[in-house]
Amino acid sequence: MKITLMVVGKTTTGYLKSGIDDYTSRLNHYVGFDIQYLQDAKNMRNQSEQQQKASEGRSILVGVDRSDYVVLLDERGSEMTSVQFSQYVQKRMSSGARRVVFVIGGPYGFSQEVYDRANDKLSLSQMTFSHEMVRVIFAEQLYRAFTILNHEPYHHS
Repeated sequence: MKITLMVVGKTTTGYLKSGIDDYTSRLNHYVGFDIQYLQDAKNMRNQSEQQQKASEGRSILVGVDRSDYVVLLDERGSEMTSVQFSQYVQKRMSSGARRVVFVIGGPYGFSQEVYDRANDKLSLSQMTFSHEMVRVIFAEQLYRAFTILNHEPYHHS
């Protein structure tokens, strides 16, 4: 199985990029993991919120295959502990899906078409984080999940 984190726009903040690179390297010891960066829509300031979501949504939908299990990281998604998330990842791995795609949308969230395509929604917190920060938080939690599944001492209960 492969896990992809799909994000809109590049990570430009240096320390966050370093953190993402670190956790990506660590994750690849457990599972094929990559980050798929989608290009920001051009001239976003001239577009309405709905137009931006529609444009980003088209890019997201082009980037997923029919067989992918798509999980939106969304404020209205289910919340879980790190241990519960590790069990969630294990279940996805056991389900036979070839690729699980976790998606971080743009500043206004997802278009209805993306919600319709998604298999699940998860929330990392009730708090709001920058989209760049969510990337490193998610990568760390995914790494934590694999250390939990492998009974390694990274996570302390």
